[in-house]
Amino acid sequence: MEFKISKDLLNELEFLIQENKEKEVLDLLQDIHFADIAEIMGELQSHEAIYVFNALDSEKTAEILLELDEEVREKILRSLSAKEIAEEIDELSTDDAADIIAELPQSRKEEVISELEDVEHAKDIVDLLRYDEDSAGGLMAKELVKVNENWNVLTCVKEMRTQAENVSRVHSIYVVDDENRLKGRLSLKDLLTTSTKTPISEVYIPKVDYVKVNTENVEVARIMQKYDLEAIPVVDELGRLVGRITIDDIVDVIKEEADKDYQLAAGISQDVEADDSILELTKARLPWLVLALFGGFVSVRVLGIYEPAMEEHRTLFFFTPLIAAMAGNVGVQSSAIIVQGLANNALSGSLLNRLLKELSLSLLNGSILAIILMVGSHFLLGIDILTGLTVSLALLSVIIMASLIGTFIPIILDKYGVDPALATGPFITTSNDIMGIIIFFTIAKAILGF
Repeated sequence: MEFKISKDLLNELEFLIQENKEKEVLDLLQDIHFADIAEIMGELQSHEAIYVFNALDSEKTAEILLELDEEVREKILRSLSAKEIAEEIDELSTDDAADIIAELPQSRKEEVISELEDVEHAKDIVDLLRYDEDSAGGLMAKELVKVNENWNVLTCVKEMRTQAENVSRVHSIYVVDDENRLKGRLSLKDLLTTSTKTPISEVYIPKVDYVKVNTENVEVARIMQKYDLEAIPVVDELGRLVGRITIDDIVDVIKEEADKDYQLAAGISQDVEADDSILELTKARLPWLVLALFGGFVSVRVLGIYEPAMEEHRTLFFFTPLIAAMAGNVGVQSSAIIVQGLANNALSGSLLNRLLKELSLSLLNGSILAIILMVGSHFLLGIDILTGLTVSLALLSVIIMASLIGTFIPIILDKYGVDPALATGPFITTSNDIMGIIIFFTIAKAILGF
């Protein structure tokens, strides 16, 4: 069952901290998972969170550091000395350690690295810090289990026992040559059922999925998702095995990408959190709001052009928001489906085929909605048949137009290297609003003759 933070727990913890009862704090948190403790610390004041962190043993606090909100983690790291941070880092795998150190100021990074007791661990962390955080190199961990193709099964088992001590979970056994180039993978079943004197070169599986150090993290996520992998090896430019990426790191990438796309679709241009400052939130939201405002000016201008028509046929005025809203809604629906397909690499066929499919779908949906609008406007609102026909044809045309634009724009943006999630925000909504109004009054002019 998922842990839920209760107000009684927080009140008791705050009281114990205030009374400086460290042993009681430890007893209270003893059976709580480190991820839940991190969540609890996020609910405490800064000095209280630091108190809890200092009270716990380093083996647990190292894991808690990874789960903490960035703002809380920054305050805690600021309260620790370089030696204390190094003690926490020594408990973490290389990829997690590199992530923590990367958040420190440059001068603090050097101090912490110099305090690390395990020289090999420090070298691996420094090596990982060279890579872009959004690349496979920035995601990978150095800890893995590998064997040489020239060894026999018995030698492999001995070496694997030694290597496994530094690996929290063995997902795969990789096979390399004398130059450390990745050759394949080894099945644990084959290892257990083969004679101890058999050379590994006779039993390993040469086919293995891998990524290069400079592969983008979203591409790594796509590959692991497509082939249902728990881990994937990482090789350098020469094909040498340099690390592995596990599924827990990929889950974080998928979540971050989904959050970013959702924010873009909502009209937020930067990665922000609800607790960010007013200035940061304003910088993220304002550009899209300016675009929406500009689109509003254009819509007003277009409506001004058709003012004589609305004076002659006042009923058209009341249907204008409906037409504009349907254009925006249909456009966002179409673009959202395309963006999802692009993100999952699930789109197949040419752009023309995709547009023809969308045209057929919009014709069907639009026809049904147009009939409902025509019947409803006549019998419920008392609108005359000619005006009802005008509005219904306009609705059908607008739905077709919005569907095609919502499909076309994300695909084109993706083709030219622009994030297609941009298309699902105010850009699509605003453009379809304007086009919808123009189409509405153009059809009205043709039928009603003003």
